[in-house]
Parts: sequence; C-alpha cells; structure tokens
Amino acid sequence: MVEISKKYKIGKRRFGLINWVGGWTLYQKEVLRFLNVWAQTIFSPLISSLLFLLVLSLAIGGDRGEVLGVSFIIFLAPGLIAMQVIQQSFSHSSSSFMIGKIQGNIVDLLYAPLSATEVTISVSLAAVTRSFMIAGISIVVFYFIIDIQIKHLFTLILFCFLSSFILGNIGIIAGLWAEKFDHMASATNFVIVPLSFLSGTFYTIDRLPSFLQAISKANPFFYMIDGIRYSFIGNADSSIKTGIIYLIILSFLSWLVTYILFKKGYKIKS
Repeated sequence: MVEISKKYKIGKRRFGLINWVGGWTLYQKEVLRFLNVWAQTIFSPLISSLLFLLVLSLAIGGDRGEVLGVSFIIFLAPGLIAMQVIQQSFSHSSSSFMIGKIQGNIVDLLYAPLSATEVTISVSLAAVTRSFMIAGISIVVFYFIIDIQIKHLFTLILFCFLSSFILGNIGIIAGLWAEKFDHMASATNFVIVPLSFLSGTFYTIDRLPSFLQAISKANPFFYMIDGIRYSFIGNADSSIKTGIIYLIILSFLSWLVTYILFKKGYKIKS
C-alpha cells in the first residue's frame, strides 16, 4: 500500500482556471461533426427555406400588398432565415447529447478535463456557428432571388447570436432530458417547430386578437424573429431594445440551467 500510494499520485490541474485548449478542441469537434454531413445540416435547411419562399409567394402572392412597409416576399424571407437559425441551433446541441447518450460516448465529456462551463459553452457556440453558416448562405442565395438587403448588420449579428445561443442551451437541456429519439422528436415537433411558426414568421402580430398579441409578446421566439427581420427591412412589430434586453437575460438564464443540469449529471450519471 505504501509503494502504491507513492507511485500513483493525483495529478494537478496544469491549464489554469479555464481549459482553453480543451474547450477549443471540443468546439472544433462539434463543428466538424456537422460539417461532415453538410448536405443534411447546412444544405437541407436552405432547401426548406427556398421551398417555403416559393410555395408561399406563389400561393399568397408576393405582390399582395405591403407588410411593415415592404412587399410580402421581402417580409417573408428574413422570417424564414430566423426560423432556420432557431431550429438548427436547437437541433445541433440536442442531437449531440442525445447521440452521445445512446452511443455511450457521453463518458468522453464526463471524464475529460473539462468543467461544466467549458462543455456547455463549447457545444452552444458550435450550435451558434452552424446557425451563422446557415444564415449567411441563405442571405447570399436569397440576394440573387429577391431584393433583400441588410440595413442593420450589428443588430442582425446580435439577434442571430442571442437566438442561436439560447436555442443551443435549450437543445442541451432537451438532450439531457430525452432518453430516446421519440422524446427528442416530441420536443421538436410539439415545442420548437410550433413556437417558431407561430411567432411572426409568416405574419405580423397586429393581425391577431389582442389577447394573442399579449401572449406573443411573452414568447422569446417572437423577439428573435422580429429582431432578425428588423435587420433587413428596418421596421419591427415590437421594441428592439426590449427584445435585446429580454434575450440577453434569457441567454444567461438558459445557460445557467444548462450548467446546473450538466454539473449535477442530470440523466447522464448513475
């Protein structure tokens, strides 16, 4: 026992307060994970947005009148971009943890010299990166199809970041909670998709009854979509400052819940 205790000693943390190398490595791994299947993770959302744009503009008519001071098709395009930012950031982080649990390689995160802060932020930032890539490619493609312009670049970057970061955190929570793919499909189909569809993607909330307008203004997805649309058309359904403050607070709270759940090993530690 004496020889063993002298031979094997507990190592010391040599990378300081934050493991920058480990966090950057996990971030790279997550980015490469979705880039290896780019047709599914990058190209497929773009095709979905183009189909929505084509079908709705033909069915309703892109010249049916002005919405928030612009034609309907110009109003619609930013909403579709925002919808993909929301859905794809959630999809990335939720699938990362869900697949890790099913395949059993979630232990790589648990045993790695990474804190809960480093793991959650790295995965969420990878989700942000995926959303920014989709948004950037969508903007370029839409530019050659319709007359879309970015009027407030900083606002666009800010709302895209806050939206994708929040949904990245929510995706981690869903990935920790879900025990099988049916659970994840339920969260996506009954929560994320309906909220993104019913938050002003295809319409302005002034068309809703007053009580539904009040409900919409409590929905964070509404501020995400409204802020991204404002970046393109210069008009908004609500206060942009209110949306920014609301989403910043929600970003911190969503990450804090994610951090606590992962720190405690919610459904990943026996």
